Amino acid sequence: MKIRRRAEPNVLGFQIAPMVDVLLVLLCFFIVTWSFARKENELDVKVPSAENAKESMPVVNQTVLNVRADGTVVWNRKTMALPDLSVKLKELSRLFPDYAIIVRGDERVPFRFIAAVLDTCREANIWNVAFATSKAE
Repeated sequence: MKIRRRAEPNVLGFQIAPMVDVLLVLLCFFIVTWSFARKENELDVKVPSAENAKESMPVVNQTVLNVRADGTVVWNRKTMALPDLSVKLKELSRLFPDYAIIVRGDERVPFRFIAAVLDTCREANIWNVAFATSKAE
């Protein structure tokens, strides 16, 4: 009489390849979101607070301009002079007529610097301009 032997169950060990795939996807996600957050917001610019401030969602055709307390304009972590900013904004308004600018002015910046940025936007034919505020604490 022939007796069948039971097959020993294959014990699957820890699968490292799927774990590495998941970790790489998470790493890419965090790197991309971190770089977008750093591009838009200058950490040394403290915007004024408003009681009815709302958090806006980022849109594709918009740029955040940071105006520091000393009046320097920062775009994508690069300090720009107003003539250089005007050239870039004119090119953007030519490519995208409904382009939006969000001005993040420091609460200590004199208004003449904000007015100069607004004048540069108007000169570049960009009319969709908003001001960033933070929620009142």
